[in-house]
Amino acid sequence: MSAIRALIAVLLGTLAACSSTEQSRTGATTRPPSFIVIFCDDLGYGDLGAFGHPTIRTPHLDRMATEGQRWTQFYVAASVCTPSRAGLLTGRLPIRSGLCSSRRRVLFPDSAGGIPDEETTLAEVLRDSGYATAAVGKWHLGHRDSFLPTRHGFDQYFGVPYSNDMDRTSESPRGRIGIVEPKSEYFNVPLIRDLTIVERPAQQETLTRRYTDEAIAFIEREADRPFFLYLAHSMPHVPLFRSDEFVGRSARGYYGDVIEEIDANVGRVLESVRRLGLEKDTIVVFTSDNGPWLSYGDHGGSAGLLRQGKGSTWEGGMRVPTVVWGPGRVAPGVVTELGSTLDLLPTFASLSGAALPAETKLDGHDLTPVLRGTGPSPRTGMFFYRGAEIWAVREGPFKAHFKTRSGYGGEKVQEHDPPLLYHLEHDPGESRNVAKDHPDVIARLQQVVEDHRATVEQVPSQLEIR
Repeated sequence: MSAIRALIAVLLGTLAACSSTEQSRTGATTRPPSFIVIFCDDLGYGDLGAFGHPTIRTPHLDRMATEGQRWTQFYVAASVCTPSRAGLLTGRLPIRSGLCSSRRRVLFPDSAGGIPDEETTLAEVLRDSGYATAAVGKWHLGHRDSFLPTRHGFDQYFGVPYSNDMDRTSESPRGRIGIVEPKSEYFNVPLIRDLTIVERPAQQETLTRRYTDEAIAFIEREADRPFFLYLAHSMPHVPLFRSDEFVGRSARGYYGDVIEEIDANVGRVLESVRRLGLEKDTIVVFTSDNGPWLSYGDHGGSAGLLRQGKGSTWEGGMRVPTVVWGPGRVAPGVVTELGSTLDLLPTFASLSGAALPAETKLDGHDLTPVLRGTGPSPRTGMFFYRGAEIWAVREGPFKAHFKTRSGYGGEKVQEHDPPLLYHLEHDPGESRNVAKDHPDVIARLQQVVEDHRATVEQVPSQLEIR
């Protein structure tokens, strides 16, 4: 396969050179677009200026939203880290890959499982089509060598293998104090390059900047060919860290400092794209893996007008702020139709001409018509899994909840018969249950769930292997 990939890369390079010549004559480009996905950790729907935050300043993301598309109804595959990341990179609900569990919600340092070899990642799809690929930042799909990014389609990797609050050391004060007044040495999290640990504990105060340095170096190195960069920031997951330059910068306090540093580094990435003349050949997606970790108060973010946050199947847990930028390739505007990180794999495959994985059940849809401004979104609904169970479903404007619980509260699970029903176009905060007015809608949504379950062949959970 490596020889075939090398040949494809040579051919693609020749094609790119021809395309560049054609561009100089016509002013248009036929080069396949490069893709950058900037994925934050626990960023809330209401944490950006463009999504309504009154005091966190995000000028680079605000400009990105003005020049590109701001998606107001964009969802992730799960409300916690591991299954959400699995959904983005495979285009499949995590129930299909075993990267979810109702017992252990994410992978931990003592986990022996990870992303299965049988899964085809977005990086593999694009690399097989001649793209250079790089993963930078938080991975959280398995920390053993066989699960790391360079074994799953990425040419290179620089980042941490799981959440920044894991591997807590004996030096860390017990309880919340070690989280809200953190030091890097409280968490023995490794920083890895490809398969080699290069720093432990990772110096977390500098991670946002160093991730961006690595991302820019990759863009500069691969500027002459199409590339895929997956830049997954460790922030603003608690414990929060920011560099000295951003201490005390934001009116929102510590959390705002962290977001403003992320914004500044998004600006650095976009500036490098512009400086290299790649802005018309690059599509950038900025989003989050799930909603804000509300139980950490000021150290957590805001879901804005949405209900609840991380860990829950309320809107605040799985509807995330999303911006798509690509001058000349992405039609600017506010998109109020439905989209999901599940849709990135089929969309990028369509835009690049890459082949989709054969005989694989995908849960994503091709959003190309929306990006180009030529048609509506093919996504009409969303399944809200908590672990291995469906707790809610959306179809059109209506969302039914079969079970509810806060993301990290100790209260009992509430089962609902009939289900709670909300009209999300009228009531995005899920405050007015309209079930009694729409028994026909409830019956239809229950059938949607049953039809979906018939397509799911549940596999052993990778999260429960120890």
